[in-house]
Amino acid sequence: MKPRRFDLIAFDWDGTLFDSTQLITRCIQAAVVDVGGKRPTDEAASYVIGMSLGAALAHAAPDVLPDKYPELGARYRHHYIAHQNDIALFDGVLPLLAALKTSQHTLAVATGKSRSGLDDALQAVELKGVFDASRTADETRGKPNPRMLEELMAEFGVPPARTLMIGDTTHDLQMALNAGCPSVGVSYGAHESAAFAALNPLFIAHSVRELHEWLLANG
Repeated sequence: MKPRRFDLIAFDWDGTLFDSTQLITRCIQAAVVDVGGKRPTDEAASYVIGMSLGAALAHAAPDVLPDKYPELGARYRHHYIAHQNDIALFDGVLPLLAALKTSQHTLAVATGKSRSGLDDALQAVELKGVFDASRTADETRGKPNPRMLEELMAEFGVPPARTLMIGDTTHDLQMALNAGCPSVGVSYGAHESAAFAALNPLFIAHSVRELHEWLLANG
């Protein structure tokens, strides 16, 4: 067998494992309108996916005053919760995770979601026991700050060179770069993959199948 290159693989959640990009974009847009702001474009709303909720909403709604941010966050959560059961993991994600578990990789989630939001998502039967650890933006620091990855590496005693971050946004890849870790980008999520090149990912996967094949050969 080919020697394992990485010991710890950290995944972003939304847009990488979970097919939620369009829903999050629509919820951000609806929340901004609800509090009297100008509806963000699809590009502006999707750009902030992966950031912590407060930072994301503030960026997407520059015309909304800071004293409206709590209401803005509440309206976002209202819209998201109303439709969260309409979305699911991307096809092929479960076999990919199962293969990585079989090869004894340590698997983690590093996400801009809240702890309660991620815990709700991880209640799915097929995901129980799959991930060894997770970090969310509200319990540490939001992307691209490297603290999420640094805490995960410290928890398992894995150095940056043997830690791989996989994500669909420049925030994910910049976080990896800031932590000294290699990364892989996926182009089927929130950000256009043309922006990834400057952040030096090892690979850009255009589907879960491509990601699976690359990890089997190089992970």
